[in-house]
Amino acid sequence: MASEIKVTPLGAGQDVGRSCILLTIGGKNIMLDCGMHMGYNDERRFPDFTYITDEEGDRLTDHLDCVIISHFHLDHCGALPYMSEMVGYDGPIYMTHPTKAICPILLEDYRKITVERKGEENFFTSEMIKNCMKKVVVVNLHETKQVDEELEIKAYYAGHVLGAAMFHIKVGQQSVVYTGDYNMTPDRHLGAAWIDKCRPDLLITESTYATTIRDSKRCRERDFLKKVHDCVEKGGKVLIPVFALGRAQELCILLESYWDRMNIKVPIYFSLGLTEKANHYYKLFITWTSQKIKKTFVQRNMFEFKHIKPFDRAFIDNPGPMVVFATPGMLHAGLSLQIFKKWAPNELNMVIMPGYCVAGTVGHKILNGARKLELENKQILDVKLSVQYMSFSAHADAKGIMQLISQCEPRNVMLVHGEAAKMDFLKNKIQQEFGIDCYKPANGESVTIETTHNIHVDIPLSLLKREASKTGLLPPDAKRPRVLHGALVMRGNRLQIIDPSQALKEMGVEEHHLRFTSTISIEEEGPGNKVAEKIYQLVKRKLKDFSIHYSSDGSISISDSLLIQVSGDEDETKSVLVSWSHQDEDIGSFLLQLLREDPSLVQAV
Repeated sequence: MASEIKVTPLGAGQDVGRSCILLTIGGKNIMLDCGMHMGYNDERRFPDFTYITDEEGDRLTDHLDCVIISHFHLDHCGALPYMSEMVGYDGPIYMTHPTKAICPILLEDYRKITVERKGEENFFTSEMIKNCMKKVVVVNLHETKQVDEELEIKAYYAGHVLGAAMFHIKVGQQSVVYTGDYNMTPDRHLGAAWIDKCRPDLLITESTYATTIRDSKRCRERDFLKKVHDCVEKGGKVLIPVFALGRAQELCILLESYWDRMNIKVPIYFSLGLTEKANHYYKLFITWTSQKIKKTFVQRNMFEFKHIKPFDRAFIDNPGPMVVFATPGMLHAGLSLQIFKKWAPNELNMVIMPGYCVAGTVGHKILNGARKLELENKQILDVKLSVQYMSFSAHADAKGIMQLISQCEPRNVMLVHGEAAKMDFLKNKIQQEFGIDCYKPANGESVTIETTHNIHVDIPLSLLKREASKTGLLPPDAKRPRVLHGALVMRGNRLQIIDPSQALKEMGVEEHHLRFTSTISIEEEGPGNKVAEKIYQLVKRKLKDFSIHYSSDGSISISDSLLIQVSGDEDETKSVLVSWSHQDEDIGSFLLQLLREDPSLVQAV
């Protein structure tokens, strides 16, 4: 039975940022993530929802069955209030508990930077964020949520950030796994992503680091600590742009223990307010963290730092060395960009970019070697500080993506949330290694995948045993295909194959027996029983698994339902009669073919 799955990226198609994937499965339309693009400040920052709505004034509610948000990062949820309150969507929005708690805080931060600092209009309001969050339906890990009678979703742990989940979406026999962002290696505060061997028709996976196989984490951490220490020892300032939750906590735990061990007195700061919020949520959702944090949590909270203090904007111009964690992580706005502008002209200072930066952001420009930046007011900024890139990214690398494919065994793979050139490399690797189709659609490009499904049928064990006994195979050989004879009946919405005699009895119908008979002429001298003996030996050799009897009258019976008889005088053409019941059509045809083609028997039709 063949049917289709259709996927159209409205964002994150051969691009990182603005994740928004439109999925049509079993007649249901689902939006996977609804993010904004950090590299744009115009209408391109949000997905183009006119792709879904037919005409102006048309609401998304009429076209979508549900929206699923994988985690709280803005490139996955930043367009939610715009989509639900400004474009118009009243249906359910599914996400995990931590995502529901943290998402509105980040949306409000984003709104403040865009509206209150940059003075933009036609943007969502605080009220819209609240109204949007009222539409959220919370999903627990490994809980199957029934969206409607046919559509069900299940969340799996994705690592990456607090509350991140992968979703298994199922309609009837069709299924899709959407990963969102995930990490296949555990870190200091979160565990590794995990999923069942659910064998979906399609796995839609992020591919941010499609060509990267990361080195040992321990080496990276050692390198990071050495760079920070060397810079502050020379009197420089270190800026580490981070997002509020996730990588920030990872690096804070790392620096805190190093400062303790080395007895360093240089101050470490974190964006004011965010540390408290982060600690609060890590305490609240302790079950989502790594095993080590859960164990030590009883004695002490690993997120209560002795050396890391809240940062005040007045500290930007303070003399002497310091380390500052500031948001956001790609230097595209906010405090991190403000500090960068102040510290960039001094070559003693350093900026460490600990993760991926989207094209168009200041982070992306300096990582690509830009030493002069044009600011919004047309001023030119000289970048003299040391720019370092160290991947502490919580995304899966190429090895991790391949690991996930092995884990869930999909029939097809689709790459999103990555750069086109890197996707090509991974696409070839997946096709070579797993022998399955791999797709990488661009934004606005649709991919239709044909899915073929088996129809499940129940068969009584007694019928299987009876059919197997005909070939003398008990238990039956699972690798050998067999024709099974029975009556297909439908009881309720279940299909069952039962014994034909039972089906006839239930319907009150009399059974009729149908047999096929065919005669072959063979030019062979000698008595008929000698030819029969020859045929008996041939059949015994070819049908080893069947019970074959040779009677005194020269007839050969196979499994009690097939008969071979030889007639004719010594010097005459012999007639070989082959007779079989319709249930044994496959063996009957095989015998005819065998007798016609065997070179030891001279044939004449």
